[in-house]
Amino acid sequence: MILKKITLVMLLALPLKLFAQSITLRGVVKDSIGSPLELANIIATNKAEGTLESYGITDASGRYRLDLTTGITYDIKVSYLGLQSVNEEINVAQDAQDITKDFTLKEDPNQLDNVELVYEMPVTIKGDTIVYNTDSFTNGNEKKLGDVLKKLPGIEVNDDGEIEVEGKVVSKVMIEGKDFFDGDSKLATKNIPADALKKVEVLKNYNEVSQMRGLGNDQDNVAINIRLKEGKTNFWFGDLTAGAGDGEKFRYLGKAKLFYYSPKGSINIITDFNNTGEVPFTFRDYFNFTGGFRNFNQRGGTSFNVSDGGLGFLTTQNNRANEIETGFAAANFTYTINPKWDISGLALLSDNKTNFVNNSLNTFINQGFTQGFNESTDQRNQLGMAKLSSVYKPNANLQFDYDVLVKKSKQTEFSDGTSIVTRDGAVQEDVVDQDKENEPFSVNQNVNLYYTLDENNIFSGTIQHLYQDEDPFYNATLSQEPFTAPDPADMTNEISSIDFMPGANGLFDINQNKNIKTNKLDAKLDYYYILNKKSNINITAGTTLSRQDFNSNLFQILETGTVDDLAETLDGTIIGNDVAFNFSDVFVGLHYKLKTGIFTITPGLTLHNYSTKSEQLGTTTEDSDVRLLPDLFTVLDFSQGKSLRVNYQMTAQYTDVNNFAEGLLFNNYNSLYRGNREIENAIYHNASINYFSFSMFNFTSLFGGVNYSRRVDPIKTSGSFVGINQVASPVNNTNFADETLSANARFSKRFKKWKLNVSANGSYSDLNNIINGEDRNTKNLTQNYRASAETNFKEAPNFEIGYNFTSTNSDNGVTDRTFFTNRPFANAEWNFGKGFTLGADWSLYNYDDNDDSTEIDNMYSFLEANLYYQKPDSQWEFRIQATNLLNVDTISSNNVNDFQISNTEYFVQPRIAMFTVKYNL
Repeated sequence: MILKKITLVMLLALPLKLFAQSITLRGVVKDSIGSPLELANIIATNKAEGTLESYGITDASGRYRLDLTTGITYDIKVSYLGLQSVNEEINVAQDAQDITKDFTLKEDPNQLDNVELVYEMPVTIKGDTIVYNTDSFTNGNEKKLGDVLKKLPGIEVNDDGEIEVEGKVVSKVMIEGKDFFDGDSKLATKNIPADALKKVEVLKNYNEVSQMRGLGNDQDNVAINIRLKEGKTNFWFGDLTAGAGDGEKFRYLGKAKLFYYSPKGSINIITDFNNTGEVPFTFRDYFNFTGGFRNFNQRGGTSFNVSDGGLGFLTTQNNRANEIETGFAAANFTYTINPKWDISGLALLSDNKTNFVNNSLNTFINQGFTQGFNESTDQRNQLGMAKLSSVYKPNANLQFDYDVLVKKSKQTEFSDGTSIVTRDGAVQEDVVDQDKENEPFSVNQNVNLYYTLDENNIFSGTIQHLYQDEDPFYNATLSQEPFTAPDPADMTNEISSIDFMPGANGLFDINQNKNIKTNKLDAKLDYYYILNKKSNINITAGTTLSRQDFNSNLFQILETGTVDDLAETLDGTIIGNDVAFNFSDVFVGLHYKLKTGIFTITPGLTLHNYSTKSEQLGTTTEDSDVRLLPDLFTVLDFSQGKSLRVNYQMTAQYTDVNNFAEGLLFNNYNSLYRGNREIENAIYHNASINYFSFSMFNFTSLFGGVNYSRRVDPIKTSGSFVGINQVASPVNNTNFADETLSANARFSKRFKKWKLNVSANGSYSDLNNIINGEDRNTKNLTQNYRASAETNFKEAPNFEIGYNFTSTNSDNGVTDRTFFTNRPFANAEWNFGKGFTLGADWSLYNYDDNDDSTEIDNMYSFLEANLYYQKPDSQWEFRIQATNLLNVDTISSNNVNDFQISNTEYFVQPRIAMFTVKYNL
């Protein structure tokens, strides 16, 4: 605790040394006839040292402002594309006050010189493109692309490693115009070396197909293109890192990041092998990786996704792992065969071995007992994918794209657990061992064709096909018969009528095979008729056809070693599944886009003919529906960098075969699931308002939005609970609708070398479920607030200090619980000597709740430190790093749902100290 206080005092005292007396130079930039110039550039250079001191960009009124240090003489340069630049010397005396000065720029027939001057600016804006000169914002300590992007005004890197520009997630990352791993922003931010960057180009309203630009609604599409420094093209660059260390066992680390770029093509190679807990590519990243495949008929109004048919494998989150060992290798290439034909591809392999150790205390609502569950789990995820893409454009009017993405993985999970149920003073202990295996395979193909008949008629066609094969296997070995209760009369017939028999050593050995094969075809044709430069009509026709074959069976291994198929319950209910499920959607849509003044309005209607067909248990169930689904997208562009967006969409939400298969399935050792062939689609209304404001004049960003959703006839899970056991089934809740209201806001302000960040997020949901045949209403309220201040000095030490508060409340009419998390955090970085850098990162976590009868009050801190040494102009870097310096053993998490309150303790990796050597190519 003393260490924490000393750290905070040092960080809070640090700013007192960093302030120097300064004044503000402000005024207006006009043209020769007195009209204000928006997006003019103003830079102030220290005349004696030749270094950039301050810069600014004018707003819509031509206003600018520069923060200047007193006692220095500056060269002021004012420039605007197409006009003659102005250079003027200003001497800021030691006792000077704020200065007001206007500038007038005259026409310049020689615009080439201006173009050259513009690109020397820290920031230039031309239309939808913003260009950042990265050296104007960095201090030299940045290691990766993500470190640089965080310092560029208007750009953020979120906790997941995704890049956000003006509140919108970047959809594509390119280097020298070539895709980097199909635009995966997380791989980019964590691997592209900072010292290779020259400029970052932000491309707003982005569409990679030239014929389609401006036809649809591209306002949320943002791409980033990285320009490399001289000497980085036509040569290999990157870094090689090796390290060794000690904690409770030997630790190792080996990384290679190699890049090659030329006008003809590029090669990117990334490898990472370690047992220090760094996971470059997680199981979740693998399933979220789209490979650049575009969303099909995004505004068409249909939600039908092939879900993961797996077994709910644990994923590493928030350091909730006891041990992690990682192997990762990835390669990406692009090649221009000729001016008309480009190909690209990638291959990715990952092998993660993880050990989880966690202890949970579950309090079952209105059941009168608790369950302690202690578990140790060993998991291995072997993931692989490969993709090949081709873009052929024989002329300006025709483009043909083809992509094929192959995914293959193998997941295994072995857990040893102990369940201890305490009820009325009686204790029942059960050994619970669970094994899970899955080897999913998928092939996704995509064909796109774009054809411009003439300036008024444009056609676009898309065909996508998905083949997917999953074969999850589940095994549970239990010392107590599953699905029993102290009073057998309490059990539902559905549970108690399963004839479980003991196997070897008196243990119950339950097994489940499952196989799901999917063939899904999406196809659509778009026709655009261009009425004029500000309006067009879009007619869409297409279909989605899906066929899924689902098969599962339960069996147990008896004491004699024989296999007993659990084909049906004692009362004759079928347990196994053999299901053929078909879904089809045939649709035609009409959208009209109009731009008038500050408004861009795109209303639309899509007519759908839906049908589902389920063949199982010797019978066939069919259903069909015709729906007219409206949508509306409106943008108000008030000025450059300031807009309001209003969006409404009505969606028909359909589910896949996993919810239709009626045979019993194990989700967990104490959880059975039965599908429902009679379920119907839900109707989903979604409305949102988002405001974006970013000003280069005062470097202020403000983003905020409100989203409301209402699901009518939602597909809910009806649960029957007895003791710790449950049987769940999907149903349409026709009595009540689900509603969710969420809001978010983020404000950031840069002044001089400081940046202030404030954000707030809130979510309120009113949900309805069916528990033991009764309607259960649950209201959830989640709030998160975060504030921080950070510096970016070239010479002085830099730091960030902040506070994060999270509150989660759940009220289901039976229990009302609120959990709080208070997290102050700080990090600092200090350059000293010749080539030394010392960095530290600290966070304090304090968990609590509103129930005085519980003992939930958990507090722990994580502290990391790094000492770097790199001699100036040397390619070698040496580092001593330490994680979890305070040697925290466990962290805690809390959860409330309709039937239980869970408090879980996770064991985390111990203190690790490493020595690493990095060589920069």
